[in-house]
Amino acid sequence: MSEKILWYIADPMCSWCWGFMPVIEKIHAEYGDRLKLELLLGGLRPGTKDPMGRAQRQEILHHWEAVHRMTGQPFRFAGALPEGFIYNTEPASRGVVAVSLIDRGAVFPFFRAVQSAFYTEQQDVTSSLVLAQLAGGMGLDSQRFALIFESDMAKNLTRENFNRSRWLGVSGFPTLLLDNGANYRFLARGYRPSQELCSEIDEWLQS
Repeated sequence: MSEKILWYIADPMCSWCWGFMPVIEKIHAEYGDRLKLELLLGGLRPGTKDPMGRAQRQEILHHWEAVHRMTGQPFRFAGALPEGFIYNTEPASRGVVAVSLIDRGAVFPFFRAVQSAFYTEQQDVTSSLVLAQLAGGMGLDSQRFALIFESDMAKNLTRENFNRSRWLGVSGFPTLLLDNGANYRFLARGYRPSQELCSEIDEWLQS
């Protein structure tokens, strides 16, 4: 029998993915011994080169406020997204890929660390230096991380993540995908509370 996999398709700089973090952590804790949880990086705004304008900043902060109201996840709003900020999500995603090449067990903790640094501490997680510091703060070798982060392997694997997400038809984050080895189906396209998701996961595991 093929191993059942729950794919979590997300971006570390997606506010709804930050709001979803307590849900995915609960699922991981409750079902970790019965299914495999895998992270696929979707690519929210990879390769963005232009600084955001005032209107875009207000729109994004509006989304953050909605996430905070619905999920209770903490945000630091004052001074967020400073003038000149380039909302390129590729480096943060590549940082997660780099960590996966060092220690796969550290992937989800690092993903969460990047989210927390961005949303609650206003750290610039598009910076390779900040990402290396976050990796070092988790006990990983920050110099090794920096080398892998800049490698062609990490860059190519990051693109492969983005391409696979698009191939699967994922258009928003967070997304959950149930995979039994023979076929797959979407469990969530966007935020859903844990009670609903756990009920459907239970049914899927019993099928």
